[in-house]
Amino acid sequence: MNTARAAARVRAREWMTPLQAAAALAHALFLGLILTVAAATLARAEDALIKAHGFAEFGALKYPEGFARFDYVNPAAPKGGELSISAVGTFDSMNPYTRNGRAGALSSDQFESLLVASYDEPGSYYGLIAESLEYPESQDWVIFNLRPEARFSDGTPVTADDVVFSHNILLDQGLKSYAEAVRKRIPKAEALDPHRVKFHFSPDFPRRAMISQVGGTPVFSKAWFEADPENRRLDEPRLDPGIGSGPYVLDSAEVNQRITYKRNPDYWGTDLNVNVGRHNYDRIRVEYFGDAIAAMEGFKAGVYTLRPENNSKSWATAYDFAAVDKGQVIKGEIPDGNVPAANGFVMNLLKPKFQDIRVREALQLGFNFEWTNESLQYGLFRHRSSFWQDSPLQAKGLPEGREKEVLEALGDQIDPSILTSEPVMAHSSNASRPGDRRNLRRAMKLLDEAGWAVGDDGLRRNARGEVLKVEFLADSPTIERIVQPYVTNLRTMGVDAMLNRVDYAQYTSRRREKEFDIISSAYPMSLEPSTGLYQYFGSEAHEYSVFNPAGLADPAVDALIGNIVKATTQDELRANARALDRVLRAKRFMVPTWYLDVNWIAYWDMYRHPENLPPYDTGLLDLWWIDAAREAELKAAGALR
Repeated sequence: MNTARAAARVRAREWMTPLQAAAALAHALFLGLILTVAAATLARAEDALIKAHGFAEFGALKYPEGFARFDYVNPAAPKGGELSISAVGTFDSMNPYTRNGRAGALSSDQFESLLVASYDEPGSYYGLIAESLEYPESQDWVIFNLRPEARFSDGTPVTADDVVFSHNILLDQGLKSYAEAVRKRIPKAEALDPHRVKFHFSPDFPRRAMISQVGGTPVFSKAWFEADPENRRLDEPRLDPGIGSGPYVLDSAEVNQRITYKRNPDYWGTDLNVNVGRHNYDRIRVEYFGDAIAAMEGFKAGVYTLRPENNSKSWATAYDFAAVDKGQVIKGEIPDGNVPAANGFVMNLLKPKFQDIRVREALQLGFNFEWTNESLQYGLFRHRSSFWQDSPLQAKGLPEGREKEVLEALGDQIDPSILTSEPVMAHSSNASRPGDRRNLRRAMKLLDEAGWAVGDDGLRRNARGEVLKVEFLADSPTIERIVQPYVTNLRTMGVDAMLNRVDYAQYTSRRREKEFDIISSAYPMSLEPSTGLYQYFGSEAHEYSVFNPAGLADPAVDALIGNIVKATTQDELRANARALDRVLRAKRFMVPTWYLDVNWIAYWDMYRHPENLPPYDTGLLDLWWIDAAREAELKAAGALR
């Protein structure tokens, strides 16, 4: 009841008896007292609102309001020149959010978000399109205050309506697994005025990472989509990427040949503190090659000039050409402070043959990392065991303290041995031969116990006479030399194993539809994991989520993810993450492979970068720059065209 209605009732006492009038007056005064208290409570709640220039998952932001620039940039970095890199494979779309086809490299970079991540502090974000944000301590909602000067590449303003439209179209036309998860957690987005947008969060889910999630949503032009809604859908491939607000726009796209982006000379955000020293190239060119060998030859010939390397054989043997000897090409190793991606061979748990953990453990034992690393990868890698390898979130030793309490609370949802054993480690193998006989014998015994008996033809069958067939699906010849010895070991064990290398489009389609047995994949992990874990390992949408290639669905895993998302301190987060690491490793749905703690980068000696590169990003795309004088020297010497 509001005060106007209460006053009206008091005025009506002239038609009442004196007793009724007195009672009405007392009631009105009581209501007034309640409203006064409520107003005071509301004022205190409003006083508790947090308004800031950024958002940190835990603790305080490193950079204060009004900071001049990030510490890791070179504010005097010259603008100009071209970054040229490579991509292997094909593309048929410049729409990075299509459900069909294969999007071109860097096609999502044209779209900015409300917040931008800091590269030298995990879980911290600063205003980009949004100049500030405000939210209650409960984080039940958040309001972003947009910068009035923000513009799309066609010069039209970025408004709250565009932000709401972008959120909704990702729900309506984006990936199903993303849309279903986000719709439950973020039931409403509304434009309060042209420069203020509010997101409401569901009371049924923890708050942590909700703000950073909506702050990272790409912002599209509502007007562009609505001008031709039939042909401008988010879920369909198209060569017109649409309109973004980023520093670069598409210059040209030659299907399966190259993509070129150019600097937008009218980019609205050039002088923002979060952009000082960044976005230094005039052009960014991506050259496409049919395979990794052709791509390497293109780099040697100077067709493109910067190459992040992910192939150990290439890093060890392919850089023996004259330009390296002359110092014209630099081989660099940049430390990587991120949690290594959890690489490995992922089994599709939706397949009945992988339901028995003994089968999964047997398949793990068939892989010989030590021989693979020494014989095929030049000893350059380390063997991964943990999903949070070499970080404070890695489970080690016997569970103790808060981690043990967390695991005990799961009761019979976990194997009791998890509480009394060290975490599952990647098995060791004999490096002198591809097949470790000891491990293969253990694997074959497990398969026998699981009911897969060896027949007269040497193949294993279950009680129904079904052959144990395992197909490794791949789209790259690089992985072929790694998988083939593994396949040989599995066939020795009686498994009808094979490698099937398909074209890029077919691989993308089959991966999305979960039509595979095993694929080489990786889970990108972080020091402050949150709601993304639901997509990687959660039961929700596990049957079709492209982010959960294993199709993992387990109540204990769901509970631990919930604990991580609810965590309000780093100690609580780390204890639950270690418990989750322990449980995931015990599931044995992935054959752990290798990792590095450095980034391999080769480049023609015309690129420069800040001395104090940040720990959590190499900054190749936005922190480096071109030394024009050195580039001219290389061209004058005939090293580059």
